[in-house]
Amino acid sequence: MTLRLAIFVMAIFVGYYVVWSVTPALHTPLMAVTNAISSVIIVGALLAAAAPALIGDGAASGSSFAKGAGALAVILASVNIFGGFLVTQRMLAMYKKKDKPAEGPKS
Repeated sequence: MTLRLAIFVMAIFVGYYVVWSVTPALHTPLMAVTNAISSVIIVGALLAAAAPALIGDGAASGSSFAKGAGALAVILASVNIFGGFLVTQRMLAMYKKKDKPAEGPKS
């Protein structure tokens, strides 16, 4: 158990340093990959939430935990996907050419 926890903590640090050292030009592709990963997480979370019903063991003691953990994972991954789309839109807007204001009649 401690080995898995140590791997998890190291993955957090590596992920943090990898994401923060990405150049701004790569942020949009990185967000696209993050959104794809989050969509896979949502599928897994829905399966986790529905696992007691799928195996026909609705009265198991862990079924409420599985449903709660699955619902929490769906909510967090949904927030991540929505935020990723907002950040991607903002990054792409930075590269668009700005429209010049229309010139009025000269006097």
